[in-house]
Amino acid sequence: MDRVDYESVVIQDLLNYHSRNELNISPWYQRRSVWNRPQKAYLINTVHENKPVPSIYIRHTIDLEREQSIKEVVDGQQRVRCFIEYKGDEFAAPHPNHNRPIKYSDLTKDEKKRFLLTALSVGYLINANDGDVIEIFARINSVAKTLNPQEKRNAQFSGSFKRFSLKEAVDRLPFWRRFAIFTDNDIARMAEVQFVSDLVMNLKEGLQDFSAQRLTEYYRTYDEEFPGEGTIKKKLERLYSILLDQEEVIKGTIFCRPQILFSLMLILDKMESVPKQKIERCITNLDAGYHAVRSGDDQSALTTDVYEAFSSGNMHRIRFRKKRDTVIKRYLA
Repeated sequence: MDRVDYESVVIQDLLNYHSRNELNISPWYQRRSVWNRPQKAYLINTVHENKPVPSIYIRHTIDLEREQSIKEVVDGQQRVRCFIEYKGDEFAAPHPNHNRPIKYSDLTKDEKKRFLLTALSVGYLINANDGDVIEIFARINSVAKTLNPQEKRNAQFSGSFKRFSLKEAVDRLPFWRRFAIFTDNDIARMAEVQFVSDLVMNLKEGLQDFSAQRLTEYYRTYDEEFPGEGTIKKKLERLYSILLDQEEVIKGTIFCRPQILFSLMLILDKMESVPKQKIERCITNLDAGYHAVRSGDDQSALTTDVYEAFSSGNMHRIRFRKKRDTVIKRYLA
């Protein structure tokens, strides 16, 4: 990387870059946009109140063949997206001149002008390669907040397995939300990416205990190349297809919990063909049995030991994964 150039850029400039497709706000290493409305409204209110907004970092390169300036948001994706959505009237935000949250279209001309002319600090990373970007992304986010293990993996690695897991998680975002597998906060902290990574590792290596260290080593081992990627992708497509076919049955059941869904997916992967009726019966009966034990109505539906495997805070441990594996197979028989 040559240098970092800091410039003052007004919000309208960022909006113009985006409208002309000159600004990539969703590069592959970024966390997805999952801010909730209160978070978005708070940022816009910060602008309306003339309070400082953290610097945005953009990788700036030149495409010589097309003679085009290329800008890619390294840090500040959610802030930029928030400005775009507010300008598009997608949500309202508190304004000191109004007694209720207000959308952009309801601002006065002077208020709109003040918002669009708000100056932001932008650090341009000149001629930064992927390695530079990943290191800077990790440094910025490490300073901004404590990263969880998956966020650290995302910042540390840029290779094949990381990209595969990230893309699979991103592509299934409608699935996570439709089935309520992960909350917006879970997604913001990359819980669904870790889920996919762990699932893929178990699909390839067989059922095993969850280990953050082992998962990190998996990222490192397959950073250069991820063999069998096509086969795993087909497996995942088949599994999601089966689950989507059971959408109305699964919704609202214990199978919307990540680790229970995890167990079901691994079992279905090992079964070449499972009648739809059997899967439906398994989900319905097991969910009913779980709630019967939980409510105390029927202690024979599931043993206390097995019930624990479906409700323990350590559901990712191998002891409980094996128990779930056994009981789900029994219900699918």
